[in-house]
Amino acid sequence: MPNPPKPDDRSDNVEHLQESLSNTMENMRETEDYLKAHRGEIGHEQRADLARQQSQRAEAIEGFRDEIEDEAEDPSR
Repeated sequence: MPNPPKPDDRSDNVEHLQESLSNTMENMRETEDYLKAHRGEIGHEQRADLARQQSQRAEAIEGFRDEIEDEAEDPSR
């Protein structure tokens, strides 16, 4: 007999989104610090990779903020 689906519990979505947002922002700061500390040691390819990651993180941060706002407005979504 198959298990029934679990109810959709979104009560802690905002908390999880805020934690992901915080972690992503911390990763961005750490990457910026790394780039400053090792500017002369990093090759062009690695700089490009880190810039690409930073861009993706910036997009993710925007998405997290939008989701947090949506969840705060309507937690039953």
